[in-house]
Amino acid sequence: MKPTPFLLPLAALLAAPSPAAPARPPVYGYRIVHTYPHDRDAFTEGLFYLDGKLYESTGLNGRSFIREERLEDGRVLRSVAVARQYFGEGIVNWGPEIVSLTWQGGTGFRWRRSDFARTGEFHYPGEGWALTRNGTDIIMSDGTPQLRFLDPRTMSERRRITVTDEGRPVASLNELEWVKGEIFANVWMSSRIARIDPKTGRVTGWIDLGPLVAEHAPPDEDSVLNGIAYDAAKDRLFVTGKNWPKLFEIRLVPPARAR
Repeated sequence: MKPTPFLLPLAALLAAPSPAAPARPPVYGYRIVHTYPHDRDAFTEGLFYLDGKLYESTGLNGRSFIREERLEDGRVLRSVAVARQYFGEGIVNWGPEIVSLTWQGGTGFRWRRSDFARTGEFHYPGEGWALTRNGTDIIMSDGTPQLRFLDPRTMSERRRITVTDEGRPVASLNELEWVKGEIFANVWMSSRIARIDPKTGRVTGWIDLGPLVAEHAPPDEDSVLNGIAYDAAKDRLFVTGKNWPKLFEIRLVPPARAR
């Protein structure tokens, strides 16, 4: 004979608190601090700032490059082509190297930053979209709501987080940047940047760049907002997009004062 299950009184069930809904993330505005030239032929996939220079990767088969650029005038100081069979994607610096992804090739490359010589390659399942880094991991997006944390030496996966907004997964995470302990991520085909808690994957805020996109993005539907770089030494945040003629240094505006 099975034991009679313990049943709570109806009044107790009705009084039990329901799980709290996740808090709605605040939405930040921006103000433009400075505007710089940007190559309108650069189909931007990856961007970072280091030692006074911008490093940018571009996409499209046969037009994929990794480049070092001068911020002030957008001049390309050095570049290296990615093999024509690959669609170049995100890049990140690690030590003396630049690490790069390809979109659907399942292949990434290592480059010596001092002279752009290719020094190795690695492989991964799924698509490659973007890279950033913290002090111990290289962080990769693949177009899904998940971010992979990789061993910088072997590029093997250590862990994953699922990025959520009010409990719902956020897909199409694209170009990434590590900013003051948070991951900033473009969301492909949108005008917003997600601010992500790297421990939980929870979106803690959104940056709305809608007016910037409306005013400066080319009319081509593929010329979306994509490209985030952070100058930690001077606390400067830069954004641009695919085939945009300008790159912007912006300052975030808290929600209460955003216009």
